[in-house]
Amino acid sequence: MPHHAVTLESLYQARRRLAGEAVRTPLVRSAALSARFDAEILLKLETHQPTGAFKLRGATNMIAALIERHGREALAAGVVTASTGNHGRAVAHAAARLGLPAVICLSQLVPPDKVAAVEALGAEVRRVGASQDEAFEEVERLVHERGMTLIPPFDDPLVAAGQGTIGLELMEDCPALDRVIVGLSGGGLLGGIGAAIKAIRPACRVTGVSLSQGAAMWASLQAGRPVAVEEVESLGDSLGGGIGADNRCTLALVREVMDDHFQVSERAIAGAMVALLEHEKVLVEGAAAVGLAALEAHALEPPAFDVRGQRVALILSGNAVSLATLDRARALAGR
Repeated sequence: MPHHAVTLESLYQARRRLAGEAVRTPLVRSAALSARFDAEILLKLETHQPTGAFKLRGATNMIAALIERHGREALAAGVVTASTGNHGRAVAHAAARLGLPAVICLSQLVPPDKVAAVEALGAEVRRVGASQDEAFEEVERLVHERGMTLIPPFDDPLVAAGQGTIGLELMEDCPALDRVIVGLSGGGLLGGIGAAIKAIRPACRVTGVSLSQGAAMWASLQAGRPVAVEEVESLGDSLGGGIGADNRCTLALVREVMDDHFQVSERAIAGAMVALLEHEKVLVEGAAAVGLAALEAHALEPPAFDVRGQRVALILSGNAVSLATLDRARALAGR
């Protein structure tokens, strides 16, 4: 068994737990992008999830698995997490469905629209610190003092396996997929999807995309150990945050499954957000647009990123974007 414990068996167990809770999202072909890049470009629409983002899969899988293993009483004090927004919303949604109290700790960098979305689901929100790492200090206090159960945003095999059910769906809907391009932050999404892809179709390349600044996982991979980086404000705010000094799962998992990696600028992210809205009629947040941003900035770079003639899936991971942020993206993209 891999030391990170995300196996094909755990991925199928996660899919069983998610039945009726998370949506099997569409994989649609983009005619415009396929023509532009001389490839078969497919869009995986995680924007269709009830909470608007893929995070629902991981949070639901972990909470359901803990109840299976230990009983509902073990979680009676409630669940708690720190988040850049989407994971907090997912935990709040899953907890509400299961009748559990939830506290979501958010840093001051989290946009107001994402804070409001978490509060609307009935969870208690605590704004703490200037980074996700500082928000986690409050999480640790609540775990120790109130006996709450931590639902990590990424660094847990159950969370990564939940996100990895996306990879199972990709393999079923496009068995001959050549490449999947995934936003890279804490590594739960890319690691989970990559675990599924590599177990079923090892030849399919897994490409990660990070912000040009504040890319903690990429810095950690280069250093060979968890590295702290300064968080910066970004259109792709969901890709911010550290990977944890005691990372137990996702650093090793991403190292194992990721084939190549690119970083993208704010301008590239803005252009991709606007293009997806104008040409595909899909509203996405910045973190969900980085796959297209990477294609626009790096496609046809030999030899690693020449996608011509390939079947390529882009993970459109979430739609939590305010009109103000969209206006900022339009301005930056010159639209």
